Amino acid sequence: MKLLRYIFLFSAILGCIPLLFCQEKRVEGIVFDKNTKQRIGNVRLANLRTGEVIYNNIKGEFDFSARIGDQVVAMSKGYFSDTLSVDNKGLLLFHLLRESIYIDEVQVSARKSPEEILKKAKEDYEKAYRLGGYGDVFSVGPTGAGLSINSIYSLFSKEAKRARRLTKTIENDYKENVIDYKFTKELISKVTGLSFEEAEKFRRIFRPSYFFILAASDYEVTNYIKDCYSRYRLNPSQYFIEPFPTINYKLVP
Repeated sequence: MKLLRYIFLFSAILGCIPLLFCQEKRVEGIVFDKNTKQRIGNVRLANLRTGEVIYNNIKGEFDFSARIGDQVVAMSKGYFSDTLSVDNKGLLLFHLLRESIYIDEVQVSARKSPEEILKKAKEDYEKAYRLGGYGDVFSVGPTGAGLSINSIYSLFSKEAKRARRLTKTIENDYKENVIDYKFTKELISKVTGLSFEEAEKFRRIFRPSYFFILAASDYEVTNYIKDCYSRYRLNPSQYFIEPFPTINYKLVP
């Protein structure tokens, strides 16, 4: 009789095990960047058994219903996907690894920043900036309001027009320096493995815009280089561009 009782109890326990695994429970978790340990938001999370897809919040947190043993995949642009299994704790901590190489910002003390170069140019060509400015066409003096002779001169004189062309060139050079300062051949070489000579050619071909560089983070610049390199290595000869010749201007007497 006791034997039958034990057999019945054992059978009941075995029958409950599948029910435990089939029962859904609340699962919570957080997604981190594996390198920086910062939380990642807007990550796509998919339950491979049910096909259910959710996104975590801006704090990197998420919660959903799942069964013990369910496989959950975390996916985010710029990261390798990762898969974890739901256990009885109901806690999933994802640590995603970036696809691209993260490169810390390097400060080069011997290299002048674009802002320093622009400031020096404005000091050197202070007269051009003074002449190139339009100023107020109307002025107010002791005898009343009237036209400003200096402003009218700045509008129409040849010297003022040349000054404005010079200041425009200085401003354009500043924008190019901003791009060069962040989109360097050293960075390109480190991300792609290209030699400095090849990296310089790559930099001419895939030169980004001033406004992109102004808004982009270090991560985004690195990802931009990687995306361009994926296209470049398919057919490097297709993108070959000869460098512009160096012109030495000589004054002819």
